[in-house]
Amino acid sequence: MTISVGMSERERAALWDRLRPGRLIDDRELTARVVWSVLAEPGDGTAGRLVEDLGAAASLELVYRAVPFPSPAELRRGAAAVRDTVTSAYRARGVEPLAGVHAGFLRWQPRMDPTLIASVFSMAAASAAELLTPDDPQWSRGLRDLGPHAPLVLWALGNVELLRDFETSVAMVGTRAATGYGNHVAAEFAAGLAERGWTVVSGGAYGIDAASHRAALAAKGLTVAVMAGGLHSFYPVGNSELIARIAREGLVLAEVPFGTPPTPFRFLARNRMIAAMTSAVVVIEAGSRSGSINTANHAFELERPIGVVPGAITSPSSAGCHEILKTRPSELVTSVDDIVRLAKGSIMAPEPLADPEDPRYTRVLAALHARSARSVATIAQKCGIGEGETAGLLGVLLLDGVVRKTEAGWVSVPPKR
Repeated sequence: MTISVGMSERERAALWDRLRPGRLIDDRELTARVVWSVLAEPGDGTAGRLVEDLGAAASLELVYRAVPFPSPAELRRGAAAVRDTVTSAYRARGVEPLAGVHAGFLRWQPRMDPTLIASVFSMAAASAAELLTPDDPQWSRGLRDLGPHAPLVLWALGNVELLRDFETSVAMVGTRAATGYGNHVAAEFAAGLAERGWTVVSGGAYGIDAASHRAALAAKGLTVAVMAGGLHSFYPVGNSELIARIAREGLVLAEVPFGTPPTPFRFLARNRMIAAMTSAVVVIEAGSRSGSINTANHAFELERPIGVVPGAITSPSSAGCHEILKTRPSELVTSVDDIVRLAKGSIMAPEPLADPEDPRYTRVLAALHARSARSVATIAQKCGIGEGETAGLLGVLLLDGVVRKTEAGWVSVPPKR
């Protein structure tokens, strides 16, 4: 079926030629990916799985077969029809049907508005942006770690080759209400990293983000700003000139389409991208409710090393930093050298106390999980070692920093990359 986007096939061909210079062009897939990015919010795992499993165009056509539905009753019937159609498509491939399609359709259907979709294509045609998809060589390999929660497309202003720099990219994040101390540290670290050829990635916000971007640019280095809203305008407005400069000298990215406003939940979704596309996340200064804690949580889930700059224990602006140090596997960083070692996965540590030749340690570690805490009794049962001996082995592993004790029990600490 044909999905209206307000452009003829010829007009779309001209649009793709401009948005994707020198890249593969598949009109059906590109059109479908852009439409999907309108329908689904960033990180929508159901949409991501559908596109991943069935292809953007095929999955979109299955979803569109059930619209429009003017009444609530018809909408519910349509959602059930989409679920059944998708289930049949999965079974025809001999794979387990995807759960969550019914609820997903109810999320997506309100945006199946031809006028809304046409406006996105119209704004894209009037922009200077480029369009990237996961098949492009410039796509950050770090974003692939997000699985079905990865962006469906990326809109880019600037040097898209910077996306390739996963191994030499560091995220620098922190509070918008930065203190003089926080701004100074952010500027020193960002400039030092830039001078060594590292790309500084942040979110373009006031405070730590802006200080990091400005210092990287001042050092003639590379920086990437990841936006929470569409590239039709820059947010925050007070940083418009800075973000425009980043677009000229670095790279500005957004996964949401033109016309999409930045909202609190989109800032949180944006943070997963910042964590994924970098080899380490450094939190400079963060209060107890800072969005930077969310970025650090994403880094933990993605097994990215986390660096934290300490502050005064009396400073509310550093309360979030200290909380991360207490609750997440992370490293205290006080210099550019620390950050580089962290990003390279080579923070210097003493020789491990656990004998690598002793199979008992291997068995204890194999019985642990990074997220599900287990008691000594459970671990002993799983590894076939007495409880007293298991407790002693856990104590040695605790000193080595490879396990952690929580109120609920013992967990393993993911290795740093």
